Amino acid sequence: MATVTFDHAERVYPGSERAAVDDFSLDVGDGEFMVLVGPSGCGKSTSLRMLAGLEEVTSGEVRIDGVVVNDVPPKDRDIAMVFQSYALYPHMTVGDNMAFALKLAGVPKAERRLRVAEAAAMLDLTEHLDRKPRSLSGGQRQRVAMGRAIVRQPRVFCMDEPLSNLDAKLRVATRTQIAALQQRLGTTTVYVTHDQVEAMTMGDRVAVMKDGVLQQVDTPLALYDRPANLFVAGFIGSPAMNLLEGRPTLGGVEVDGFEFAVEREAIARAEGEVTIGVRPEDWRLATDGEVGYPVTVTVSEELGADAYLYATPAAAGAETVLHQVVARIPGRMKLAKGETVRLVPTPGQVSVFDTASGERLSA
Repeated sequence: MATVTFDHAERVYPGSERAAVDDFSLDVGDGEFMVLVGPSGCGKSTSLRMLAGLEEVTSGEVRIDGVVVNDVPPKDRDIAMVFQSYALYPHMTVGDNMAFALKLAGVPKAERRLRVAEAAAMLDLTEHLDRKPRSLSGGQRQRVAMGRAIVRQPRVFCMDEPLSNLDAKLRVATRTQIAALQQRLGTTTVYVTHDQVEAMTMGDRVAVMKDGVLQQVDTPLALYDRPANLFVAGFIGSPAMNLLEGRPTLGGVEVDGFEFAVEREAIARAEGEVTIGVRPEDWRLATDGEVGYPVTVTVSEELGADAYLYATPAAAGAETVLHQVVARIPGRMKLAKGETVRLVPTPGQVSVFDTASGERLSA
């Protein structure tokens, strides 16, 4: 196990005017499961590849256990990489695939067999050791790739979107297995994904990236409850946080004629227009005679016990789908398309952001 540190690390590709990873600083604790998440092209895979030695660090440092590894060859960093594409040798059996790196390293045959057997037992692959990869399912092939990394007993696991080739149901099952396995092994892990649900359910902490710049690092629930800026607020959560632009008033923030009550300190810090954020589960339908934020029903997705109401601000007109509002409501409400309802936010659960800078204003 080991600690990992990115210290103002930067990667600029030849011929590019913009850094793929810009001034990236991050500390990963010994045994921690750190997830890098963000949209395609945000620099998360480049950051991982700098750690693995597959990309040059243009400036700054990457350290493993306090030792700078900028110029250390990949094979000498004691890191195991799990790729999106599995990268299994088709002519080798599962057992030989898992043992191949150990064979190259000169590990004695008896020890290779022992390590492979232990990893296969962990991953439920024991009965498949003599089979070829082509006879396995996608989930089984990914477990073989994991086993190949585990047998090396590395200081750090680097995982680059290892579940993206799996179907939705298998992805859910496999991410649970990976998280449980990492907890059992206690190996420091840096995991890259574009799926924020994957990030929220797997990571001890999550680092959110955009355009090569680190936006926020925190525990999954802290990111969800207190996003540092508008990008994180809109990216973390499924469905995403509702973001509505308004203007500060003496009592809160006015949006389309409805005043949202927010903390006074947030308004005091505002220098212009603000954007409020409300999670779907923090709305409720207004009762008769109660004032609420008016929206026009677009569709209600029934999930059984509850439903997701998709609507547009009534002031915008039902013909537009811009600035769509999503609310989690009790199921079987039988709301008709085009019907106008009023939503009331949960007190204390309204986030406030500066519209121009995107930075969070509320505590």
